[in-house]
Amino acid sequence: MYDIRWLDLDGVVNMRDVGGMPTRDGGRIALGRLIRSDNLQELTDRSIAALVDGEGVSDIVDLRSLVELHREGPGPLVGHPSVRISHYSLYAADSQASALPPGERELPWQTQAREKGWLPKGQTDTHPEHDAHWSRHYLGYLDQRPDSIINALRTIAGAPGAVVVHCAAGKDRTGTVTGLALMVAGAEPEAVVQDFAASAERVPLIMDRLRARPAYAADMVGKTVAEQSPRPETMRMLLATLDEHYGGPLGWLERQGWRDDDTARLTDKLRG
Repeated sequence: MYDIRWLDLDGVVNMRDVGGMPTRDGGRIALGRLIRSDNLQELTDRSIAALVDGEGVSDIVDLRSLVELHREGPGPLVGHPSVRISHYSLYAADSQASALPPGERELPWQTQAREKGWLPKGQTDTHPEHDAHWSRHYLGYLDQRPDSIINALRTIAGAPGAVVVHCAAGKDRTGTVTGLALMVAGAEPEAVVQDFAASAERVPLIMDRLRARPAYAADMVGKTVAEQSPRPETMRMLLATLDEHYGGPLGWLERQGWRDDDTARLTDKLRG
């Protein structure tokens, strides 16, 4: 439907500008406004210059949890004079007090899977189970941290320059937040689906990166490429659920306090 604009910089493997995506009214999402990525911990000085000076990045929306931030330590953009970093975890565990410091806790999705008895490793390799599992997982972000979703979208809308949204792999949390932003801005739903699924071609590289990172190495043991690869049907299922229960993504957002002026600002940011 449209050409994916990959940004192949040293230190990331799943970064792309969503600009060029078609909209429902025949327009396009503007280039240089919203970039999605896997984690930025290994960006080189040259890559940082390409983002800040070349792409005009002014803001980073970091969707990682407190556990991840603690285990990974400060990234190379921390303290950069031209870049503002905003953290918005999508897990309820990060909004609750704990007797354990972040570095001693398990990753929040490990806790969630254990407590809910979600699918064991390997079971999500079958397509119907895969789509149901991941769609439910993404809806969990909305249920657990609507405050973070709203704040992330408002940060995108208010940034003076381009915004990089990222998590660890750049496919699940990042795909949910960027998908909502694009839908609010009027993107074609099937284009949003295409962008979401594009991360699948980078999953082997993503998994290699995560296996080498202190926060994720143990969590990656036994996980398969098929299990971790986004499928278009998953995003279609998520959007269909929002349509059925809320009249669409905008209906869900409005129940969380999203306003008409928020929609206007985000649309102007991504379309203007």
